Amino acid sequence: MLEERIFDVKLNLWALRIPRESCKLATRILNGYLLDRPRIKPITEDPTCNKNRYMILSEKVQNPDLSEIPSQKLDELREIFKIEVVPYSLTLGYSYWGADYILKQILPPGVEVPSSFETIVKITLVYRCAGHIAHLNITDELLPYKDVIAKVIYDKNQPRIKTIVNKVGAIKNEFRVPKFEILAGDDNMVTEVKQYGATFKLDYSSVYWNSRLEHEHLRLISKFRAGDIICDMFAGIGPFAIPAAQKGCVVYANDLNPDSVRYLKINAEINKVDNLIHAYNKDAREFIAELLVAPSSEGESLSDEVISKSCEKWDTNENRQTHFEDSCLTDKVEEIAEENLNNSESIGQLCMKKGSNLTTAKRRPGSPLEENGMAECASTDVSGQKKQGINKRLRGCVSFSTRPLEHIDHVIMNLPASALQFLDAFRDLIQMRYWKGSLPWIHCYCFMRSTETKEYIVSEAETALGASIQDPVFFRVRDVAPNKAMYCLSFRLSEEACVIGDVGI
Repeated sequence: MLEERIFDVKLNLWALRIPRESCKLATRILNGYLLDRPRIKPITEDPTCNKNRYMILSEKVQNPDLSEIPSQKLDELREIFKIEVVPYSLTLGYSYWGADYILKQILPPGVEVPSSFETIVKITLVYRCAGHIAHLNITDELLPYKDVIAKVIYDKNQPRIKTIVNKVGAIKNEFRVPKFEILAGDDNMVTEVKQYGATFKLDYSSVYWNSRLEHEHLRLISKFRAGDIICDMFAGIGPFAIPAAQKGCVVYANDLNPDSVRYLKINAEINKVDNLIHAYNKDAREFIAELLVAPSSEGESLSDEVISKSCEKWDTNENRQTHFEDSCLTDKVEEIAEENLNNSESIGQLCMKKGSNLTTAKRRPGSPLEENGMAECASTDVSGQKKQGINKRLRGCVSFSTRPLEHIDHVIMNLPASALQFLDAFRDLIQMRYWKGSLPWIHCYCFMRSTETKEYIVSEAETALGASIQDPVFFRVRDVAPNKAMYCLSFRLSEEACVIGDVGI
């Protein structure tokens, strides 16, 4: 048990009793000789007279004759007021000390302890926070101290942190969700997290969430353009899908965990992008195969009724504001000339043909990741000013009725432990008789150990695809262990890998 009184420290100091109107001048003269401790003011009330103040001197001033203070400074003070030295006692209790100091006193020698607590906690003991929940990962040697560790973290971070949990055992379930025990605070695992202008509601006990990936979400989504069609194969509660939809993309999002899909739908509604997100609860291979399945008949086409409904859905979104674009500053990109946009007929263009006055999103035939394979394509420049033209809020009729079998711009595969193996789902999947424009970019997350190379990762991906990968681009996301890092492998899907041999049909 934690005995709070053992952290009481009594300081026996000296103070000057001075007229309150002289505080400012005296503070300047005594610079460097006043008490300097965090969260403690060196000037306080005089308990005997409200016209005076106590000016608390530094711990290095040990004598009542103030011999540690230069005589020149004392002479300056005497010209202002009569110097009156009084004893002053100050007790620093448990509430004063930070969690790092307290844990250093109670944990075994040599154990690394936190230096600070933040929304994303960058320490060994507490490695992430989600909303009001602090998630501990306590090693076996520290298990005897788990309750006292939880109490310190709770005491020093409430009310921001309301629940302290510890992971129990290894992750063995198919949804990769840890089991937790509650060590301190409320028995409430449902929380909300805010990132890049979006709000995410989640049950931390039933879905996966990692706040450390916030910057990666920003980085990848900065490469999408309004009107792009995104396929998120392992979407979770929507950390990629929600901001992509906020940017004006249409997202087909899937996850095997039904709880994740439930919160994905909730978050789409909370962030007012539910008309841009299609949610699926399927195995990833089944999901991508269903998206790209060919129509039942050769002459099947979209009806005028479907097109009109698509226009109406986009029109209701006309006045919604996108906060994501303002929060994501990327490299300045050149304006894209109108003549470089894709002229292939989309649902939006069909709406235009029907006399709609809505703006139609258009797609470039080229790569949105051009410079060294991965140029930035965000809709703000480095000054944060929104560009005109292609950056205007989409009010046209795109994507809810534009079938993915005709076009997908980006595929996100954020399951680093096994996403490479799921690349086999793209073999012989796309039929060029229906496809319009360029093949999609694949963003496949993976782990790379210190003994492995980028060439090895590419070879694994090529084996799964059954085809070669041209100009692969690697981005180091973060280190997950001393000899293990998380990477994003991006590449343009090739016809060799995924196209059924019916180009000439």
